[in-house]
Amino acid sequence: MSTEQIAKDFVALLKEGKHDEAASRFNADDIASYENMPGPMQACHGKEAVRQKGEWWAANHEMHDFSSEGPYLNGDQFAVSFHVDVTVKETGERRVMDEVGLYTVKDGKIVEERFFY
Repeated sequence: MSTEQIAKDFVALLKEGKHDEAASRFNADDIASYENMPGPMQACHGKEAVRQKGEWWAANHEMHDFSSEGPYLNGDQFAVSFHVDVTVKETGERRVMDEVGLYTVKDGKIVEERFFY
């Protein structure tokens, strides 16, 4: 499967709200995930660690709105623009965030995701 097709299928699942299915289907077993923040979620390695990061996010935030645009392709990489409106459960603070996810594909799987915000 080409990077373009992986990107289109991945983003289509995100737009349907099927984030877990997208990750399960397209993430490599040894995926690396990098956030632009200090702390334990800054770098995660492996499909299970990335899944746990997603579970942590869902458990700690109330989602009001989520949308994605893209994919935007360049060789073996693609970018997706995200708009997220959440309330942090611990503090009650509502945050509206825009970020870009940059994904790298190798051998038909996403091997790296890197988030910019």
